[in-house]
Amino acid sequence: MQKWLPRLLVAPSFVSLLLWMIVPLSMTIYFSTIRYNLLYPGENEFIGSMNFEFFYTDDAFWPALINTLTLVGMVLVVTVIGALLIAIALDKPFFGRGIARVLLISPFFIMPTVNALIWKNMMMHPVYGVLASVWESVGLEPIDWLTAFPLGSIITMVSWQWMPFALLIFITSLQSMDHEQKEAALLDGATGWQVFRYLTLPHLARPIAVVMMIETIFMLSIFAEIFVTTGGGPGYESTNLAFLIFAQALMQFDVGVASAGGLIAVILANIVAFFLIRAIGKNLVA
Repeated sequence: MQKWLPRLLVAPSFVSLLLWMIVPLSMTIYFSTIRYNLLYPGENEFIGSMNFEFFYTDDAFWPALINTLTLVGMVLVVTVIGALLIAIALDKPFFGRGIARVLLISPFFIMPTVNALIWKNMMMHPVYGVLASVWESVGLEPIDWLTAFPLGSIITMVSWQWMPFALLIFITSLQSMDHEQKEAALLDGATGWQVFRYLTLPHLARPIAVVMMIETIFMLSIFAEIFVTTGGGPGYESTNLAFLIFAQALMQFDVGVASAGGLIAVILANIVAFFLIRAIGKNLVA
């Protein structure tokens, strides 16, 4: 009885989580194989893979796929490198370091919709935004960033919100670093770059891997920033897979095609996760 008691106690949670995943996935698979348009509720015949063919032959599919991968890659580069540099700067004691840490980490706790509205109305607005004022102060014509550089604007917003997450992980990791080893290296004549290359960077290898894996999972499903600011436009320049699925489901009312798109997005996420884990997974081994 003692052998089976732990399993028995865990069983309700395990079954609940299993149903939590299996039921939505099963319904999505079912809807992806039938003609399910909300404008024609009575026509639900089985059509096999036609929804998948319609989704990936849509004119918006390849731009959305490229935008999704570009968004993930650029946000990872900006957040990891930026947070790494800031974390190393904050690792040195100075007056007001605690306040600086709190201010730099605080953007992560802002909701994505609020983040998008801040950048749209306070920073990037071509008339009364902060960037427009800066441009006018040096005699330049203000830029409508969301129209001229829609995907770049989304990358900026998302990076600003997610860099504090990476910064928090890196700061915490640096606090556990052996500073005596660093001091010994400096006394032996090592330069700051050598200390960073051979001591700090290897120490942060595992935190960097964790940050990249977690951010990749969330970046593949970015939606609020696009919906609030650019609406996927102009054209398809800022449309990603998540927004394309939304457009199929709630703007074109085609639940079947949207379900097929959701399954394609899940397959893509698993492919990205597979290669990401193979590339950086060795850093997670204890």
